[in-house]
Amino acid sequence: MTELNRDDHRSEQLTRYQSWLRCLARMEIDSRFQGKFSASDAVQQTMLAAWQDWDQFRGDSEAQRRAWLRQILAHQLAKLARHFAGTQKRNVSRETSIEASLAQSSVRIENFLAAQQSSPSGQAIANERSLVLAKVLEELPEDYREVIVLRNLHDLSHEEVAQRMKRSVGAVRMLWLRALSELRSMIGEH
Repeated sequence: MTELNRDDHRSEQLTRYQSWLRCLARMEIDSRFQGKFSASDAVQQTMLAAWQDWDQFRGDSEAQRRAWLRQILAHQLAKLARHFAGTQKRNVSRETSIEASLAQSSVRIENFLAAQQSSPSGQAIANERSLVLAKVLEELPEDYREVIVLRNLHDLSHEEVAQRMKRSVGAVRMLWLRALSELRSMIGEH
């Protein structure tokens, strides 16, 4: 494989994970950092780091590749948080907690789609579906995406979602139903 083909393959592989990483980053970014940096900032840095360290990856499975990318994302989120929180000291325990939180977020995305798949082909399909879900979530209008993430991925009650979104509980319920309907429709198109 020529160097150009290798670079194209690497770009293609990384692009598959971009929406999924952005979804994870959105779920992780603390409200005090919103407006200072975005999920896209963290994902861009993650993609750059993954591109540069692509040959350092030693795994051989999709799950290991995703874990590796989650670890890079956790590092980038911690780095951005340190920068904007005004601390220059590296807090390894903060990075570890971000990694754990990202792993939990990843599991919530996968569980949102379906029950656990036990066969290797079932796991591969579930992995691919989680990438599609992240891509479709990104294409939804902001309020639809937010209500689904808060309700289904963060597992908040309608009341908690209403407080966060500064809407009535009834409005949140209707928004959530419309968002789920749109999500199902868009997933069906993919």
